[in-house]
Amino acid sequence: MQEPVLVAGVGMTPFKKPGDNLPYPEMAAQAIRHALQDAGLAYSDVQEVYAGYVYGDSTSGQRAVYEVGMTGVPVINVNNNCASGSTALYLARKAVANGSADCALAVGFEQMPSGALKSHWDDRPDPLDQFNGVMDEVFGHPDLPMAIRYFAAAGREHMERYGTSLETFAKIRAKASRHAARNPLAVFRKEVTPEEVLASSALVPGTMTRLMACPPTCGAAAAIFVSKKFAQKMGLHSNVEVLGQSLVSDHAGTFSAKSAISVVGFDMSREAARQVYEAAGVGPKDIDVCELHDCFAQNELLSYEALGFCEVGEGSSFVDSEANTYGGAVVVNPSGGLLSKGHPLGATGLAQCYELTHQIRGTAEARQVPNARHALQHNAGLGGATVVTLYGRTG
Repeated sequence: MQEPVLVAGVGMTPFKKPGDNLPYPEMAAQAIRHALQDAGLAYSDVQEVYAGYVYGDSTSGQRAVYEVGMTGVPVINVNNNCASGSTALYLARKAVANGSADCALAVGFEQMPSGALKSHWDDRPDPLDQFNGVMDEVFGHPDLPMAIRYFAAAGREHMERYGTSLETFAKIRAKASRHAARNPLAVFRKEVTPEEVLASSALVPGTMTRLMACPPTCGAAAAIFVSKKFAQKMGLHSNVEVLGQSLVSDHAGTFSAKSAISVVGFDMSREAARQVYEAAGVGPKDIDVCELHDCFAQNELLSYEALGFCEVGEGSSFVDSEANTYGGAVVVNPSGGLLSKGHPLGATGLAQCYELTHQIRGTAEARQVPNARHALQHNAGLGGATVVTLYGRTG
């Protein structure tokens, strides 16, 4: 990273169930306006725009941004599966760090349909066909919806390798609900107990229940990144800096290892985190708060281990000791995470940025992690792309 990059402003909409949402241009425009107001900037100050989404036709980014302004600046559309929002964030941050822009906007939005994720292009090779081949070999159940199949397989593999119980995943989901109860922007704010999670309908018997899966969600979020010199010129007062960031894709081991845990991105997450820790000169023990990719409770546990919060195989002990919540080693997903806050695919990475920016500022209200100085963001997309971003407090 060449130039220091500050987060000048963030904004997001309340996340909603499909059918209870505004059209995507209106959601995105709301999030952008909130971010501009938060930064104290006008849209005319923005020099580049990166728009992340999955469920939309080409140039949906322009359609959304034009609701706010039409200034002729570059608008780049980004689709990297569930990491689309954080990939837009990565590109906006990189533009400022490289000096090609002093002020860049990243926006993510999604108007999702109800039901499980599915492909909309069935007349050409599936981008996940190699991943599916591994899943056929190590898990089977091709009748299951894709995401449920993948993460149930990874969860079962962890259970078989390390003796992890289904109750551990239920505890993760219950923790998410307790956190979301403090978040007015979360789609699910009702607290649930581990017993209620276990009693919910089985998606894969003995491996995953319905409440262990995140819901389809609609919403939008945005963030504005600026250089320090631009902040000084404009009189901005941001105390949130991007200390490190990495975007990685799969290595050959994703397929050769014949492991569902590798297929769902564990190796990408571990490598991206390693790069960020090394670049920033910090380690997992320095992280006060983390927003990670808990699309399923199973993936939250895997992510604890990939990000270095505990050793591989020790995720259950990490959960049982409540090291993942307030008063523990690191507060994970104070927003409620994807499980309770919701997961509008393109918006998730920017919503994580929103939460962590407020945590570093000390403005997260009932969700505030005391004295948060280092905040880690982890957003993963099958296929694959994983972005890890480290934020820190300046001054």
